[in-house]
Amino acid sequence: MVAVAAILGGVLLLALLGSRGPVGLGDAMPPLASPPDAIAATPPIPGHEVYGFVPYWEIDDTIAAHLRATNATTVALFSVTHTRTGELAMTLSGYRAISGPIGRQIVADAHRLGRRVDVTWTSFGQAKNDALFGSETLQERVIASLVALRADLEVDGIAVDVEEIDPTDIPAYGAFVGRLQAAFRAAYPASTVTVAAGAGPQGAALAVAATLAGADRIFLMGYDYRTASSEPGASAPLTRRDGLERSLGWSVDLYAAAGIPAERTLLGLPLYGMAWPTAVADLGSPGTGRGDIWVPRRNLAILRDPAVTSSYDPIEDVAFLAVRNGQAWQAVYYDTPRSLRPKLALANELGLAGAGFWALGYERGLPDYTELIADFRAGRSMTDATVIP
Repeated sequence: MVAVAAILGGVLLLALLGSRGPVGLGDAMPPLASPPDAIAATPPIPGHEVYGFVPYWEIDDTIAAHLRATNATTVALFSVTHTRTGELAMTLSGYRAISGPIGRQIVADAHRLGRRVDVTWTSFGQAKNDALFGSETLQERVIASLVALRADLEVDGIAVDVEEIDPTDIPAYGAFVGRLQAAFRAAYPASTVTVAAGAGPQGAALAVAATLAGADRIFLMGYDYRTASSEPGASAPLTRRDGLERSLGWSVDLYAAAGIPAERTLLGLPLYGMAWPTAVADLGSPGTGRGDIWVPRRNLAILRDPAVTSSYDPIEDVAFLAVRNGQAWQAVYYDTPRSLRPKLALANELGLAGAGFWALGYERGLPDYTELIADFRAGRSMTDATVIP
Protein backbone atom coordinates (compact mmCIF):
# COMPACT_ATOMS: atom_id res chain seq x y z
CA MET A 1 0.00 0.00 0.00
CA VAL A 2 2.98 2.31 0.54
CA ALA A 3 3.90 2.19 -3.14
CA VAL A 4 0.27 2.83 -4.10
CA ALA A 5 0.21 5.91 -1.86
CA ALA A 6 3.45 7.12 -3.44
CA ILE A 7 1.87 7.41 -6.91
CA LEU A 8 -1.55 8.49 -5.72
CA GLY A 9 -0.71 12.20 -5.62
CA GLY A 10 -0.17 12.32 -9.36
CA VAL A 11 -3.38 10.42 -10.03
CA LEU A 12 -5.41 12.79 -7.89
CA LEU A 13 -3.75 15.85 -9.44
CA LEU A 14 -4.88 14.66 -12.86
CA ALA A 15 -8.31 13.97 -11.42
CA LEU A 16 -8.59 17.50 -10.08
CA LEU A 17 -7.69 18.85 -13.50
CA GLY A 18 -10.27 16.57 -15.06
CA SER A 19 -12.96 17.76 -12.67
CA ARG A 20 -12.88 21.16 -14.37
CA GLY A 21 -14.46 19.58 -17.44
CA PRO A 22 -18.23 18.99 -17.56
CA VAL A 23 -19.75 21.88 -15.62
CA GLY A 24 -22.73 20.75 -13.57
CA LEU A 25 -22.28 17.02 -14.10
CA GLY A 26 -19.39 16.70 -11.64
CA ASP A 27 -21.15 18.90 -9.09
CA ALA A 28 -24.17 16.59 -9.08
CA MET A 29 -22.11 13.57 -8.07
CA PRO A 30 -21.04 12.52 -4.60
CA PRO A 31 -17.42 13.56 -3.97
CA LEU A 32 -14.65 11.05 -4.43
CA ALA A 33 -13.11 9.71 -1.26
CA SER A 34 -9.94 11.30 0.09
CA PRO A 35 -7.33 8.59 0.53
CA PRO A 36 -6.67 6.72 2.64
CA ASP A 37 -8.88 7.43 5.66
CA ALA A 38 -12.11 8.04 3.75
CA ILE A 39 -12.10 4.59 2.19
CA ALA A 40 -15.00 2.67 3.74
CA ALA A 41 -13.93 0.07 6.26
CA THR A 42 -16.85 -2.13 5.23
CA PRO A 43 -17.37 -2.48 1.49
CA PRO A 44 -20.86 -2.22 0.06
CA ILE A 45 -22.85 -5.33 -0.76
CA PRO A 46 -21.35 -6.72 -3.97
CA GLY A 47 -23.16 -6.49 -7.27
CA HIS A 48 -23.06 -9.27 -9.82
CA GLU A 49 -23.21 -7.49 -13.13
CA VAL A 50 -21.38 -9.24 -15.95
CA TYR A 51 -20.05 -6.94 -18.67
CA GLY A 52 -18.64 -8.76 -21.68
CA PHE A 53 -16.84 -7.28 -24.65
CA VAL A 54 -17.40 -9.02 -27.99
CA PRO A 55 -14.70 -8.04 -30.53
CA TYR A 56 -15.67 -7.80 -34.17
CA TRP A 57 -13.42 -10.73 -35.11
CA GLU A 58 -15.61 -12.96 -32.93
CA ILE A 59 -18.83 -11.85 -34.64
CA ASP A 60 -19.51 -14.86 -36.86
CA ASP A 61 -22.21 -17.42 -37.54
CA THR A 62 -22.12 -19.00 -34.06
CA ILE A 63 -21.57 -16.00 -31.79
CA ALA A 64 -25.24 -15.02 -31.43
CA ALA A 65 -26.21 -18.47 -30.13
CA HIS A 66 -23.25 -18.45 -27.75
CA LEU A 67 -24.23 -15.07 -26.33
CA ARG A 68 -27.83 -16.17 -25.86
CA ALA A 69 -26.51 -19.00 -23.65
CA THR A 70 -24.19 -16.68 -21.70
CA ASN A 71 -25.82 -14.82 -18.84
CA ALA A 72 -24.12 -11.48 -19.29
CA THR A 73 -25.82 -8.35 -17.99
CA THR A 74 -24.39 -6.23 -20.80
CA VAL A 75 -22.70 -7.14 -24.07
CA ALA A 76 -20.37 -4.49 -25.50
CA LEU A 77 -19.85 -4.82 -29.25
CA PHE A 78 -16.26 -3.85 -30.07
CA SER A 79 -15.64 -1.48 -31.82
CA VAL A 80 -16.19 1.58 -33.97
CA THR A 81 -13.91 4.58 -34.32
CA HIS A 82 -13.94 7.96 -36.01
CA THR A 83 -12.26 9.55 -39.02
CA ARG A 84 -10.25 12.77 -39.06
CA THR A 85 -13.44 14.72 -39.67
CA GLY A 86 -15.48 13.12 -36.87
CA GLU A 87 -17.67 10.75 -38.87
CA LEU A 88 -17.59 7.06 -38.04
CA ALA A 89 -15.18 4.95 -40.08
CA MET A 90 -17.81 2.86 -41.85
CA THR A 91 -15.40 0.93 -44.05
CA LEU A 92 -13.56 -0.67 -41.13
CA SER A 93 -14.29 -4.25 -40.10
CA GLY A 94 -15.59 -3.30 -36.66
CA TYR A 95 -18.30 -0.99 -37.97
CA ARG A 96 -19.34 -3.45 -40.67
CA ALA A 97 -19.62 -6.38 -38.25
CA ILE A 98 -21.50 -4.45 -35.57
CA SER A 99 -23.95 -2.79 -37.96
CA GLY A 100 -24.41 -5.95 -40.03
CA PRO A 101 -27.05 -8.64 -39.62
CA ILE A 102 -25.25 -10.61 -36.90
CA GLY A 103 -24.58 -7.51 -34.82
CA ARG A 104 -28.22 -6.51 -35.06
CA GLN A 105 -29.27 -10.05 -34.19
CA ILE A 106 -27.16 -9.84 -31.02
CA VAL A 107 -28.96 -6.64 -30.04
CA ALA A 108 -32.41 -8.13 -30.69
CA ASP A 109 -31.58 -11.33 -28.78
CA ALA A 110 -30.27 -9.41 -25.77
CA HIS A 111 -33.34 -7.23 -25.56
CA ARG A 112 -35.63 -10.21 -25.83
CA LEU A 113 -33.79 -11.75 -22.85
CA GLY A 114 -33.90 -8.54 -20.81
CA ARG A 115 -30.21 -7.76 -21.23
CA ARG A 116 -28.38 -4.65 -22.38
CA VAL A 117 -26.08 -3.96 -25.33
CA ASP A 118 -23.46 -1.23 -25.65
CA VAL A 119 -21.53 -0.20 -28.71
CA THR A 120 -17.83 0.37 -28.02
CA TRP A 121 -16.10 3.45 -29.39
CA THR A 122 -12.32 3.39 -29.44
CA SER A 123 -9.67 6.04 -29.99
CA PHE A 124 -6.18 4.53 -30.00
CA GLY A 125 -2.84 6.26 -30.46
CA GLN A 126 -1.46 9.51 -29.08
CA ALA A 127 -1.53 11.37 -32.40
CA LYS A 128 -5.19 10.55 -32.92
CA ASN A 129 -6.02 11.53 -29.35
CA ASP A 130 -3.99 14.74 -29.55
CA ALA A 131 -6.11 15.77 -32.53
CA LEU A 132 -9.37 14.72 -30.89
CA PHE A 133 -8.90 16.27 -27.48
CA GLY A 134 -7.35 19.39 -28.95
CA SER A 135 -10.53 20.24 -30.87
CA GLU A 136 -13.96 20.63 -29.31
CA THR A 137 -15.42 20.91 -32.80
CA LEU A 138 -14.08 17.47 -33.70
CA GLN A 139 -15.34 16.08 -30.39
CA GLU A 140 -18.84 17.37 -31.05
CA ARG A 141 -18.87 15.73 -34.48
CA VAL A 142 -17.80 12.43 -32.93
CA ILE A 143 -20.50 12.71 -30.28
CA ALA A 144 -23.16 13.45 -32.92
CA SER A 145 -22.01 10.44 -34.95
CA LEU A 146 -22.21 8.16 -31.92
CA VAL A 147 -25.67 9.40 -30.93
CA ALA A 148 -26.88 8.66 -34.45
CA LEU A 149 -25.33 5.18 -34.34
CA ARG A 150 -27.03 4.43 -31.01
CA ALA A 151 -30.38 5.27 -32.57
CA ASP A 152 -29.67 3.18 -35.67
CA LEU A 153 -28.59 0.08 -33.73
CA GLU A 154 -31.04 0.64 -30.84
CA VAL A 155 -28.33 -0.15 -28.30
CA ASP A 156 -28.59 0.87 -24.65
CA GLY A 157 -25.35 2.73 -24.14
CA ILE A 158 -21.77 3.25 -25.11
CA ALA A 159 -18.43 1.96 -23.91
CA VAL A 160 -15.54 4.41 -24.21
CA ASP A 161 -12.02 3.02 -24.69
CA VAL A 162 -9.33 5.68 -25.12
CA GLU A 163 -5.73 4.47 -25.03
CA GLU A 164 -2.37 6.21 -25.44
CA ILE A 165 -3.35 9.69 -24.32
CA ASP A 166 -1.08 12.53 -23.22
CA PRO A 167 -1.65 13.22 -19.50
CA THR A 168 -2.32 16.88 -20.31
CA ASP A 169 -5.35 15.78 -22.35
CA ILE A 170 -7.05 14.07 -19.42
CA PRO A 171 -9.08 17.21 -18.52
CA ALA A 172 -10.42 17.33 -22.10
CA TYR A 173 -11.11 13.59 -21.94
CA GLY A 174 -13.20 14.06 -18.79
CA ALA A 175 -15.13 16.91 -20.39
CA PHE A 176 -15.73 14.78 -23.48
CA VAL A 177 -17.14 11.89 -21.41
CA GLY A 178 -19.51 14.31 -19.68
CA ARG A 179 -20.76 15.83 -22.94
CA LEU A 180 -21.12 12.40 -24.50
CA GLN A 181 -23.25 11.20 -21.62
CA ALA A 182 -25.39 14.35 -21.71
CA ALA A 183 -25.98 13.95 -25.47
CA PHE A 184 -26.88 10.27 -25.12
CA ARG A 185 -29.33 10.92 -22.30
CA ALA A 186 -30.92 13.83 -24.11
CA ALA A 187 -31.72 11.45 -26.97
CA TYR A 188 -32.37 8.35 -24.85
CA PRO A 189 -32.75 8.94 -21.08
CA ALA A 190 -32.04 5.32 -20.10
CA SER A 191 -28.67 5.22 -21.86
CA THR A 192 -25.42 4.61 -19.97
CA VAL A 193 -21.75 5.37 -20.44
CA THR A 194 -19.12 2.82 -19.42
CA VAL A 195 -15.45 3.72 -19.53
CA ALA A 196 -12.69 1.14 -19.95
CA ALA A 197 -9.54 2.22 -18.13
CA GLY A 198 -6.12 0.66 -17.72
CA ALA A 199 -4.80 -1.03 -14.61
CA GLY A 200 -2.00 1.46 -13.88
CA PRO A 201 -1.72 5.08 -12.66
CA GLN A 202 -2.82 6.71 -15.91
CA GLY A 203 -5.78 4.34 -16.14
CA ALA A 204 -6.75 5.34 -12.61
CA ALA A 205 -6.48 9.01 -13.57
CA LEU A 206 -8.76 8.44 -16.57
CA ALA A 207 -11.16 6.56 -14.29
CA VAL A 208 -11.25 9.46 -11.83
CA ALA A 209 -11.88 11.98 -14.62
CA ALA A 210 -14.65 9.82 -16.08
CA THR A 211 -16.24 9.28 -12.68
CA LEU A 212 -16.27 13.01 -12.00
CA ALA A 213 -17.88 13.47 -15.42
CA GLY A 214 -20.70 11.12 -14.45
CA ALA A 215 -19.74 7.82 -16.10
CA ASP A 216 -22.06 5.06 -14.95
CA ARG A 217 -19.45 2.29 -14.86
CA ILE A 218 -15.68 2.04 -14.85
CA PHE A 219 -14.35 -1.16 -16.40
CA LEU A 220 -10.94 -1.76 -14.82
CA MET A 221 -8.98 -3.64 -17.47
CA GLY A 222 -7.36 -6.11 -15.09
CA TYR A 223 -5.17 -7.88 -17.64
CA ASP A 224 -2.10 -7.39 -19.83
CA TYR A 225 0.19 -7.40 -16.81
CA ARG A 226 2.22 -9.65 -19.09
CA THR A 227 2.57 -8.98 -22.80
CA ALA A 228 4.47 -10.40 -25.77
CA SER A 229 7.72 -8.80 -24.63
CA SER A 230 7.35 -9.94 -21.00
CA GLU A 231 8.78 -13.00 -19.39
CA PRO A 232 6.20 -15.84 -19.19
CA GLY A 233 3.46 -15.65 -16.57
CA ALA A 234 -0.17 -14.83 -15.92
CA SER A 235 -1.93 -12.05 -17.79
CA ALA A 236 -3.96 -11.26 -14.66
CA PRO A 237 -2.01 -12.40 -11.57
CA LEU A 238 -3.40 -11.89 -8.09
CA THR A 239 0.22 -11.89 -6.92
CA ARG A 240 3.41 -12.36 -8.93
CA ARG A 241 5.99 -15.10 -8.97
CA ASP A 242 8.67 -12.64 -10.15
CA GLY A 243 8.20 -10.38 -7.12
CA LEU A 244 7.09 -7.34 -9.14
CA GLU A 245 4.31 -5.25 -7.68
CA ARG A 246 1.88 -4.76 -10.55
CA SER A 247 -0.95 -7.22 -10.14
CA LEU A 248 -4.72 -7.29 -9.74
CA GLY A 249 -4.37 -6.59 -6.02
CA TRP A 250 -2.13 -3.60 -6.75
CA SER A 251 -4.59 -2.19 -9.28
CA VAL A 252 -7.71 -2.50 -7.14
CA ASP A 253 -5.81 -0.84 -4.27
CA LEU A 254 -4.84 1.97 -6.63
CA TYR A 255 -8.41 2.51 -7.79
CA ALA A 256 -9.79 2.37 -4.26
CA ALA A 257 -7.19 4.83 -2.99
CA ALA A 258 -8.05 7.20 -5.84
CA GLY A 259 -11.65 7.13 -4.64
CA ILE A 260 -13.24 5.33 -7.60
CA PRO A 261 -16.59 4.19 -6.15
CA ALA A 262 -16.72 0.42 -5.72
CA GLU A 263 -20.39 0.39 -6.68
CA ARG A 264 -19.47 1.77 -10.13
CA THR A 265 -16.44 -0.42 -10.75
CA LEU A 266 -16.34 -3.60 -12.85
CA LEU A 267 -13.30 -5.84 -12.51
CA GLY A 268 -12.29 -6.79 -16.05
CA LEU A 269 -10.72 -10.23 -16.41
CA PRO A 270 -9.22 -12.19 -19.33
CA LEU A 271 -10.79 -15.12 -21.15
CA TYR A 272 -7.51 -15.69 -22.97
CA GLY A 273 -3.93 -16.60 -22.21
CA MET A 274 -0.41 -15.92 -23.40
CA ALA A 275 2.06 -18.42 -24.85
CA TRP A 276 5.86 -18.13 -25.03
CA PRO A 277 8.55 -20.38 -26.53
CA THR A 278 10.70 -21.97 -23.83
CA ALA A 279 13.56 -24.44 -23.78
CA VAL A 280 12.00 -26.66 -21.10
CA ALA A 281 8.49 -27.56 -19.96
CA ASP A 282 8.71 -26.27 -16.40
CA LEU A 283 6.42 -23.71 -14.82
CA GLY A 284 8.27 -20.41 -14.57
CA SER A 285 10.84 -21.25 -17.24
CA PRO A 286 12.21 -18.16 -19.01
CA GLY A 287 11.05 -17.42 -22.51
CA THR A 288 13.30 -17.83 -25.52
CA GLY A 289 11.34 -15.44 -27.72
CA ARG A 290 8.30 -13.20 -27.88
CA GLY A 291 4.95 -14.34 -26.59
CA ASP A 292 1.61 -14.31 -28.35
CA ILE A 293 -2.09 -14.29 -27.46
CA TRP A 294 -3.51 -17.76 -26.82
CA VAL A 295 -7.29 -18.05 -27.25
CA PRO A 296 -8.94 -21.18 -25.76
CA ARG A 297 -11.51 -21.70 -28.53
CA ARG A 298 -8.75 -21.71 -31.13
CA ASN A 299 -6.93 -24.44 -29.20
CA LEU A 300 -9.76 -26.86 -28.42
CA ALA A 301 -7.83 -29.79 -29.87
CA ILE A 302 -5.01 -29.21 -27.39
CA LEU A 303 -7.37 -28.72 -24.45
CA ARG A 304 -9.25 -31.91 -25.32
CA ASP A 305 -6.14 -34.02 -25.94
CA PRO A 306 -5.90 -36.60 -23.11
CA ALA A 307 -2.13 -36.68 -23.56
CA VAL A 308 -1.87 -33.00 -22.67
CA THR A 309 -2.49 -32.08 -19.05
CA SER A 310 -2.41 -28.66 -17.45
CA SER A 311 -1.16 -27.75 -14.00
CA TYR A 312 -2.01 -24.81 -11.74
CA ASP A 313 0.15 -22.03 -10.41
CA PRO A 314 -1.24 -21.22 -6.92
CA ILE A 315 0.97 -18.13 -6.63
CA GLU A 316 -0.29 -16.29 -9.69
CA ASP A 317 -3.64 -18.14 -9.88
CA VAL A 318 -3.35 -19.23 -13.49
CA ALA A 319 -3.39 -22.51 -15.41
CA PHE A 320 -0.14 -23.63 -17.01
CA LEU A 321 0.21 -25.84 -20.06
CA ALA A 322 3.41 -27.01 -21.76
CA VAL A 323 2.98 -28.04 -25.39
CA ARG A 324 5.77 -29.68 -27.38
CA ASN A 325 7.01 -27.47 -30.22
CA GLY A 326 9.65 -29.41 -32.13
CA GLN A 327 12.66 -29.77 -29.86
CA ALA A 328 11.42 -26.95 -27.63
CA TRP A 329 8.22 -26.09 -25.82
CA GLN A 330 5.39 -23.62 -25.86
CA ALA A 331 4.55 -22.45 -22.34
CA VAL A 332 0.91 -21.39 -22.07
CA TYR A 333 -0.49 -19.41 -19.14
CA TYR A 334 -4.26 -19.02 -19.43
CA ASP A 335 -7.24 -18.28 -17.21
CA THR A 336 -9.72 -21.06 -16.56
CA PRO A 337 -12.89 -21.16 -14.46
CA ARG A 338 -10.69 -22.36 -11.58
CA SER A 339 -8.28 -19.43 -11.87
CA LEU A 340 -11.07 -16.90 -12.41
CA ARG A 341 -12.95 -17.86 -9.24
CA PRO A 342 -10.54 -16.20 -6.77
CA LYS A 343 -10.48 -13.10 -8.97
CA LEU A 344 -14.26 -12.93 -9.03
CA ALA A 345 -14.17 -13.50 -5.27
CA LEU A 346 -12.01 -10.37 -5.05
CA ALA A 347 -14.75 -8.38 -6.81
CA ASN A 348 -17.22 -9.70 -4.23
CA GLU A 349 -14.88 -8.96 -1.33
CA LEU A 350 -14.47 -5.35 -2.44
CA GLY A 351 -18.18 -4.83 -3.07
CA LEU A 352 -17.71 -3.97 -6.73
CA ALA A 353 -20.63 -3.54 -9.12
CA GLY A 354 -19.57 -6.75 -10.79
CA ALA A 355 -17.02 -8.12 -13.21
CA GLY A 356 -16.39 -8.21 -16.91
CA PHE A 357 -14.48 -10.12 -19.53
CA TRP A 358 -12.24 -9.63 -22.52
CA ALA A 359 -13.61 -11.25 -24.49
CA LEU A 360 -16.84 -13.20 -24.84
CA GLY A 361 -16.45 -15.66 -27.69
CA TYR A 362 -12.92 -16.67 -26.73
CA GLU A 363 -14.39 -19.40 -24.48
CA ARG A 364 -16.73 -20.95 -27.06
CA GLY A 365 -16.81 -24.73 -26.91
CA LEU A 366 -15.87 -24.79 -23.21
CA PRO A 367 -19.12 -24.81 -21.20
CA ASP A 368 -17.39 -24.54 -17.82
CA TYR A 369 -16.80 -20.84 -18.51
CA THR A 370 -20.49 -20.33 -19.25
CA GLU A 371 -21.38 -22.07 -15.99
CA LEU A 372 -18.93 -19.87 -14.08
CA ILE A 373 -20.51 -16.72 -15.49
CA ALA A 374 -23.98 -18.02 -14.57
CA ASP A 375 -22.77 -18.74 -11.01
CA PHE A 376 -21.34 -15.27 -10.58
CA ARG A 377 -24.40 -13.63 -12.11
CA ALA A 378 -26.64 -15.57 -9.70
CA GLY A 379 -24.62 -14.41 -6.70
CA ARG A 380 -23.24 -17.80 -5.84
CA SER A 381 -20.01 -17.60 -3.86
CA MET A 382 -16.79 -18.01 -5.76
CA THR A 383 -15.27 -19.84 -2.79
CA ASP A 384 -18.04 -22.23 -1.73
CA ALA A 385 -21.56 -23.33 -2.58
CA THR A 386 -23.35 -20.70 -0.50
CA VAL A 387 -25.19 -17.74 -1.98
CA ILE A 388 -23.88 -14.25 -1.31
CA PRO A 389 -26.58 -11.90 0.03
